[in-house]
Amino acid sequence: MILTPDELRSLVGLKHRSPHQLLGMHPLGDGSGVVARALVPGAAGIEIQPVHEKNQPGFKLKPVHVAGLFEGVTKKAKRVYAYDLVITDAGGKEQRTRDPYSFLPTLSDSDLFLFNKGDERRIYDKLGAQLRTLDGVPGASFAVWAPNARRVSVVGDFNQWDGRRHALRLLAVSGVWEIFIPGVGEGAHYKFEIENARGHIVLKTDPFGAFFEIAPKNASIVWNTRKHLWTDGDWLARRRQRDPLRSPMSIYEMHVGSWRKKSASESLTYRELAAPLIEYAKQAGFTHVEFLPVAEHTFYPSWGYQVTGFYAPTSRYGTPDDFQFLVNALHAAGIGVIVDWVPAHFPRDDWALARFDGTALYEHEDPRKGEHQDWGTLIFNFGRHEVANFLTANALYWCDRFHVDGLRVDAVASMLYLDYSRKPGEWIPNEHGGRENLEAVDFLKNFNHLTHTEFPGVVTIAEESTAWPLVTRPPYLGGLGFSFKWNMGWMHDTLGYFQRDPVHRKYHQNELTFAMLYHHHENFILPLSHDEVVHGKGSLLGRMPGDDWQKFANLRALLAYQWLFPGKLMLFMGGELGQRGEWNADGELDWRLLDAGPYHRGLRQFVGDLNQLYAAEAALWQSDYDPAGFAWIDCSDHENCVLTFLRRDAGRTSELVVILNLTPVPRRDYRVGLPRPGRWREVLNSDAAVYGGSNAGNLGGVAAADFPWQNQPCSATFTLPPLSVIVFRPERDAG
Repeated sequence: MILTPDELRSLVGLKHRSPHQLLGMHPLGDGSGVVARALVPGAAGIEIQPVHEKNQPGFKLKPVHVAGLFEGVTKKAKRVYAYDLVITDAGGKEQRTRDPYSFLPTLSDSDLFLFNKGDERRIYDKLGAQLRTLDGVPGASFAVWAPNARRVSVVGDFNQWDGRRHALRLLAVSGVWEIFIPGVGEGAHYKFEIENARGHIVLKTDPFGAFFEIAPKNASIVWNTRKHLWTDGDWLARRRQRDPLRSPMSIYEMHVGSWRKKSASESLTYRELAAPLIEYAKQAGFTHVEFLPVAEHTFYPSWGYQVTGFYAPTSRYGTPDDFQFLVNALHAAGIGVIVDWVPAHFPRDDWALARFDGTALYEHEDPRKGEHQDWGTLIFNFGRHEVANFLTANALYWCDRFHVDGLRVDAVASMLYLDYSRKPGEWIPNEHGGRENLEAVDFLKNFNHLTHTEFPGVVTIAEESTAWPLVTRPPYLGGLGFSFKWNMGWMHDTLGYFQRDPVHRKYHQNELTFAMLYHHHENFILPLSHDEVVHGKGSLLGRMPGDDWQKFANLRALLAYQWLFPGKLMLFMGGELGQRGEWNADGELDWRLLDAGPYHRGLRQFVGDLNQLYAAEAALWQSDYDPAGFAWIDCSDHENCVLTFLRRDAGRTSELVVILNLTPVPRRDYRVGLPRPGRWREVLNSDAAVYGGSNAGNLGGVAAADFPWQNQPCSATFTLPPLSVIVFRPERDAG
């Protein structure tokens, strides 16, 4: 035996941090031949057989330890050559395979340098499980970052989940462990067996896993996310040329598992969802769908916000190919796809990222920085280069492999502030003594820069609920670089207003007008999101005051105000149906409501007509963030709860007048100032009979008289239906 006793103990005890140095084939030190070793528990015999050079000698290995370690020497070969291991088990059955320990590393020094620097933008092509063919041999390479581990093995259904079979090598000081295993193909299940920094043996799922077992099982699954045949090239080309700020964006937010079900306990798969969702979204006129997080998550009641597989669409609804099919189909139908992305935190599951190598690797060691007190989760250490690289590459991965058109970033406020939801003494100030998380700020700026430059046309959306400045301004101007920000203030104030009994609304009209005082500080999206229909808040319909007639009239007025106010817009599923109960992630939308009477059907049609008007009128989207695109005509009639405003496009080729009457009192001969003479036609009336309203209005339109009013050169008198929003457009031949 050529091994020293220490080397022998390190191999059979799985203590050697680079087993490739001892296993496999190596030249003898004096150049007189080669030595080969293999560690194959349960083997009765092992023989070396040349692969390419048949003139090279084959030779047998002899057992040197009961753990399954074999060694052999031949003087007939002067150099290392490609070979197979022919393994015979105790029953005499032979298996022939290339030796995993005969291959060079699949990661280069450059790959490792960039990863440790935090700038390997396609690290998802390097770490995790990668299907490869090396020297004509198909298989999979496995690589994982675990710098403080004592030993890492990959275990799976290809090696009887035996950590002795495929121990990885540590690649220098990078902290990355790696191995290539011949014969492992797509669909193989695996985990990493880690002897962590404390000497404990733990099983961990792959942080870069592309596919997982259905929860509660959690093995990673080898998968090729490159093989889908995309047909959305034209869509992507148009997206690159489109300016999202000056384009229509009407977003339908939805939860994949509870939109529609096959049965009480079975959701539609990604593929099954495609056809009905496309038909519904197109009929309703939405330009985009936004999925609550689809990344793998074990805890279903988290709705996807406690992610355990950042690189994997959840297997609850199918394979990664199936999710790619869904995105491709939506693009073919002209519908964009936005996904919720959760880089702020991750759960404590002991088989996932938490204390991955026995230390606080992805998170902070100090709980004052590393633990999220509201959600019981752990906070990413954005200052660690490899962690920041894991997340930025993840954002690029969803754009690259799944062609998503936008990333809505969850809980940005919790990332920005070190004292978020913490009492004095429960947080650590930054280096300047402030409360800002400078590392998270740098991460967000870099994430936005990379996403926008590498995938032009993809939007990033911040869920940010504070007054942090310049969220949607570029980093070179000191901003965070997001495309859009949710206007949480508008959402809170508007819902607060509409929940009030109309008799009290005249005292609170500023709740509807205040948003325009800060509107041009950011590029806002107006959200009525899933958060507003859970946790005892009731449905949108349930929050409206009055009897059913008034509830639906109020809800139509609320949605019309959202669609017609400056900013892009988003509505959570069920709001367009007049869902009566809160959203239930374990159920489905109450589709029976559409057959339950005219109010629900009318509301659904109203949303479709809103979207149709929205798409047709550039005034409603082209100048959302241009001060010339909006003007109050009058917002001071508190007593009557009437507001009037103008929407215009950049060239004033599209111009609309919007009138809100937010009490149940109809008002006749109500004079409103108009910007031009001629006839103005009513193009939308939320009180129309087809929507379930009283059918009051101005069907023949109005004629603008040369009578200045409300700082406008012309005016006309209108009939204002009760609890309504009406919209007027000048006749196209008007002067």
